[in-house]
Amino acid sequence: MKIAVVCDVLGRENNGTTIAAMNLIRSLKQKGHEVRVVCSDEEKKEKPGYFVMPRLNLGPFNGYVAKNGVAIAALNKDVLARALCGVDIIHVMIPFSVGCAAARYARKYGIPLTAGFHCQAENVTNHIFMKDFALANRAAYMIFYHNLYRYCDCIHYPTQFICDVFEGIVGPTPHRVISNGVGSDFAPREVRRPKALEGKYVVLFTGRYSKEKSHKVLIDAAALSKYRDRLQLVFAGTGPQAENIAARAERRGILPPIMKFYGRDELVGIINSADMYVHPAEIEIEAISCLEAIACGKVPLISDSPRSATRYFAMSERNLFRCNDPADLAKKLDWWLSHPAEREECSRSYLGYSAQFDYRTCMDRMEEMLLETVEKKKSSGAAPGGKTARRGS
Repeated sequence: MKIAVVCDVLGRENNGTTIAAMNLIRSLKQKGHEVRVVCSDEEKKEKPGYFVMPRLNLGPFNGYVAKNGVAIAALNKDVLARALCGVDIIHVMIPFSVGCAAARYARKYGIPLTAGFHCQAENVTNHIFMKDFALANRAAYMIFYHNLYRYCDCIHYPTQFICDVFEGIVGPTPHRVISNGVGSDFAPREVRRPKALEGKYVVLFTGRYSKEKSHKVLIDAAALSKYRDRLQLVFAGTGPQAENIAARAERRGILPPIMKFYGRDELVGIINSADMYVHPAEIEIEAISCLEAIACGKVPLISDSPRSATRYFAMSERNLFRCNDPADLAKKLDWWLSHPAEREECSRSYLGYSAQFDYRTCMDRMEEMLLETVEKKKSSGAAPGGKTARRGS
């Protein structure tokens, strides 16, 4: 098949959307499909199959976007038309301007359309200080639906959680729930700790440095821990909150966190060298980073935030702490660090649990979704897109 993957946000693999997009693109190419990628990543300009859009100019906010390590595409209709001409199906990653334009193109020319759901409303409203306003988040979801998802022949939800959230607002949608998957590289491995980490409890969190990831909760918990003098936090990632995170750790008087973006091999190593994985994020669609840690045999301690799907990865109450409650997190973390035998037993249980998120299986299901959408569109002969046309599909 000829498949167009439209990525308004693409760049360094330091965020869930880019990682999901690149994993899908690589998998589809390996399966023999022709993949055309629409993005604004200038580093991809000379690569075959990439159609590079200009970057969206946000004026004084350009620096802020750059700190997030992403490039947002601005619509160029000619480039988009070249990319989409003659494709068998279009898959959109997020409901931004280029993806929405691709949806309109699909509707106009009767091309099967699928889209992933990789952006929570709070990921947008957070930037205008309104992530805790229910009406603002509801409005964002309605805009997502109006601009993109109402045209879709099938929607890919990474978790049942985000499917339920969205359908609770817009009503039933044609969909498949498929994890973004965890690569086989993420597995238990014997590693030697650097001398600087010897004698310390290493606690890892992988996530973009943004407010909704709630690094501050883990920092404050470390300051309350009875092991605070031996507790080494590792924040794997990048993002605009880097300076604030470092400053908060200094104010709390804990050991300076190790803050770094790790490539895949390095990340597998640092996960395996950790004693615990903590996921304090308040807003999360799936948190592949948590699943990667679980696949490496790490015991997770996860925020029970009602706006995060990650809480469903907890196998017991001991794997959860109260959202935005550093004292509860410190108490639970100290218990795990004080009980290595129980930690080892929990680790073994989680290794079996992680098998359901195998990357190859998930990518096979994604390919199946695309193939079935094309075949269904051909056999139905229905009008493309539109809420009425797709009901009951």
